Amino acid sequence: MPVRAEHDRVVLAGLLGRDPVLHAYQLGDLDDFFWPYTSWFRRGDQVALLYHGVEPPTLLAFAGPEHAAGLAALLAELAPLLPARLYAHLSPGAAAALAPAFDLDGPAAHLKMALTDPARLARVTPAGVPLGAADLPQLRALYARAYPGNWFDPRMVETGQYVGIRDGGALVAVAGVHVWSPAYGVAALGNVTTDPRLRGRGLGAAVVSALCRRLCDSVAHVTLNVRADNVAAVRLYERLGFTRVADYGEYTLTARR
Repeated sequence: MPVRAEHDRVVLAGLLGRDPVLHAYQLGDLDDFFWPYTSWFRRGDQVALLYHGVEPPTLLAFAGPEHAAGLAALLAELAPLLPARLYAHLSPGAAAALAPAFDLDGPAAHLKMALTDPARLARVTPAGVPLGAADLPQLRALYARAYPGNWFDPRMVETGQYVGIRDGGALVAVAGVHVWSPAYGVAALGNVTTDPRLRGRGLGAAVVSALCRRLCDSVAHVTLNVRADNVAAVRLYERLGFTRVADYGEYTLTARR
């Protein structure tokens, strides 16, 4: 069964919805807000997404161990169709299928986590107010000093799912989303940071708690990706009720000449 483009959102939602936590980003990208920036590929019941809303484009391809062979076959056939340079989020072992066609820089080990015990959110007093387009200059300034290199798509603020804490009028802590789709029941936290001068005061936990409470009103699955070596962040999320659900690697891929 050769790889083919897939354009039917109902079909994709059915395949990805078998594991909505593992595929939260992909399910969210079925939403009208993201759909125009996506290309989808399928081989049997395995699915890969190429997201064009960032530069370079990002490939997302995940599968549990029991489906690793099917995912590898999809990626091997897909390799000639991919851009010459891209970023990729891949399940463990999947990168080997792309190695004959690409030089791989990575992996940077990451974890997928999901909010499985939302009752823990009550242990942290929430803080923060919703942010909007008028807050973009302060958001960019905060990321520049607190989270350099962070990938931030200003369009995401339009979702209304960014929450921030101010100190003396300045934005000093923020939690937002990379994905938010009530239609598909998923959200993925992203762009979470605190001003370096004010870390250790619980602002990060407070603003994440506030955002998660908002998200739980609109989606069934609240997820996030985090670097595996970011021990402080992992512990914070675990304290708020998140658990680890999968490992994956992030790579930069450059086509072999």
